[in-house]
Amino acid sequence: MRLALYRLIWERFLASQMMPAVYDTVSADIEAGRCLFRAQGSTLKFKGFTAVYEESREEDETPAEQDPEGAVPALEEGEVLTLLGLDPKQHFTQPPPRFTEASLIKSLEELGIGRPSTYASILGTIINDRGYVHRERRTLSPTELGMAVTDKLIPYFQDIMNVEFTAQMEDNLDKIEEGERKWVDTVREFYEPFKRDLARAKREMTSEKVGEPTGEKCPECGSELLEKRGRFGKFMACSTYPDCKYTRNIDGSTRAEDEPTNEVCPTCGKPMVIKHGRFGKFIACSGYPDCKTTKPVTLGIPCPESGCSGQIVERRSRRGRTFFGCSAYPNCKFVVWQRPIAEPCPKCGAAFVTERALKSRLVRRCVKAGCDFELEAELPVA
Repeated sequence: MRLALYRLIWERFLASQMMPAVYDTVSADIEAGRCLFRAQGSTLKFKGFTAVYEESREEDETPAEQDPEGAVPALEEGEVLTLLGLDPKQHFTQPPPRFTEASLIKSLEELGIGRPSTYASILGTIINDRGYVHRERRTLSPTELGMAVTDKLIPYFQDIMNVEFTAQMEDNLDKIEEGERKWVDTVREFYEPFKRDLARAKREMTSEKVGEPTGEKCPECGSELLEKRGRFGKFMACSTYPDCKYTRNIDGSTRAEDEPTNEVCPTCGKPMVIKHGRFGKFIACSGYPDCKTTKPVTLGIPCPESGCSGQIVERRSRRGRTFFGCSAYPNCKFVVWQRPIAEPCPKCGAAFVTERALKSRLVRRCVKAGCDFELEAELPVA
């Protein structure tokens, strides 16, 4: 295995220092009455780097130089050919493939957008920070939020949303650094049209919170349902919100409802409820949006960090993975990925232990670093 990996690396490095392969492309037009047939093919003229390294291909794929259908036989102008058969095939124009992280970076380089030092932050912004795209296997797919932002910004900010804007701005910044251009001129050229576009957007841009009428009636109050966009995509909501809080998903399934609690809002005195958000459950005032008081849902387990009075809460990462952290974040950055169990460690007395399911058994371990307590139990048979 190690030898195969070493050979792969060595061959790839060696190929990167060699000349590219050269192919001869041949095209022949064949007239048959009113029809014109065109045969195209290529033959390998110079192997170049392919002599030591060949790009991966499917197992049943034949190399181009060994494919008889990939080569055009020797022909002479005016030669009469014999028809051996017809093999009709229909081809449709295919849309361009979705970007991968690598192909997106390559496209940014070709367009002159960004620098090698900024590509990681660009990807992090659109994937993790803003959630405009998400990963589907190896490709990047736009989210509902990403499409909504694009649909809203392009009509009003065509200059900024143009891919040439960033490249031109970076070129101007380079000229400022080299003393060939004054920064005041660059800022003025950008800000004047931007200020005009921004004022127009404030006047004319409709809010996504308003929603689009659907013609359907709310099953609870009879008012019209609106189609709205949320962090998790489109959903249906009653037009009389907040008087009527009926919501459901576009596919007809019911959205997670608020769960009642015994707590009272410390701000306005209304009951507090448990809501479901992008990063997990949280407690909020039932008087929202008039009252925006919120607090985390705790597990009733104290944070083990010394001097911290916070409680352990369940959260979700930007990629949807569940983890457990301190309610005092960002002052306390305690995090654990295994589910906490409200039982003190029997060996060292730590505040709690964690539990993790491993195939056919449950494993409990102490949360305290350095403690080797571990307890295994068989998972119950379903």
